[in-house]
Amino acid sequence: MARVVMADDGISFDGRTLEERPLGGAETSFIEMANALAARGHDVLVCNKCEAEVTHRGVTWRPISQGVPDDADLYIPNRGDKLLTRCRGARRVIFWIHNPAGYLLKWRYQWKLAWRRPVIVFSGASHAGTYPGWAFAGGREIVPYGLTDLFAHAGERTEAPPPRAVFTSNPMRSLDWLLDVWESRIRPRVPAAELHVFAGMATYGAAGAAKAGRMGPVLERAAAMAGQGVILRGPVPKAQLVDELAAARALLYRGDIGETFCSAVAEAQAMGLPAVLEDIACMTERVVEGRTGWAVRGAEDFADKAVRVLSDDALWLAMHRDCLALQRSWGWDRAAAEFERIAAIGA
Repeated sequence: MARVVMADDGISFDGRTLEERPLGGAETSFIEMANALAARGHDVLVCNKCEAEVTHRGVTWRPISQGVPDDADLYIPNRGDKLLTRCRGARRVIFWIHNPAGYLLKWRYQWKLAWRRPVIVFSGASHAGTYPGWAFAGGREIVPYGLTDLFAHAGERTEAPPPRAVFTSNPMRSLDWLLDVWESRIRPRVPAAELHVFAGMATYGAAGAAKAGRMGPVLERAAAMAGQGVILRGPVPKAQLVDELAAARALLYRGDIGETFCSAVAEAQAMGLPAVLEDIACMTERVVEGRTGWAVRGAEDFADKAVRVLSDDALWLAMHRDCLALQRSWGWDRAAAEFERIAAIGA
């Protein structure tokens, strides 16, 4: 058993939050990794902006204002440069990042990375490619996000469901583009189709409220498009999202240059939903092209693929089976095992 200290200085959450309300991908992953390392027998302490100390699923969560221990077998600072100077006696350090790595080229990051020399963990090949070879690091590793276990148990369907598509990402990530394509190119060709939008400011806590001015207009537009089959549902907890995905037929998402993994697509794929994406950033890494979905180029091709998967039952059933067979084997236990390998701590 190793002593693992994880630190985050972003929004306020703790281990219970994932079960209580919607949460962004980086925070979800942070919780899942902590839980998985604890389940593998390690002593895990998380120091972050939680409101009070609590132990949940074997992980101790402690307000970072109370300080970060000086030593650990493995220290995992999450994203922030100020965290790199903490826990100086740690035997191994993994710096876990979740956004395109260009921000690490700022001097306040580079001098700390040069001094600390942590192994930087990226979530995919395209993500790793955003950090140039000359920049400082004590090593570079790729560890994809694991799949939350809730999404790993969908049964195979024998009939194609009604043409209900879903959008489950950040509304600022091209939801307005999708609404354009839906209104002009998809709905007119599949008049019975619905687009359920599971998105809103609540997912991002106080940060979401701060972005209300940017999110608001696109969410208002979605709410006003009921006559075109668009239904604004708002964000939901993971347990409810499982049921919603089980009733859906496809995930439609353009993608975003700021996306480095996209758990929304991974979750839908694991539930057996084909995905129609654009070939942006990491999107090609999330589908098996032509078998579990497509990463296309341009609105016309996007619409054509969406219409096919929403209207061709035989195609949908084949892709559904491929999703279940190919897209749900990598869970958080395997991701945690990769962190153990990198840190040489063992289970």
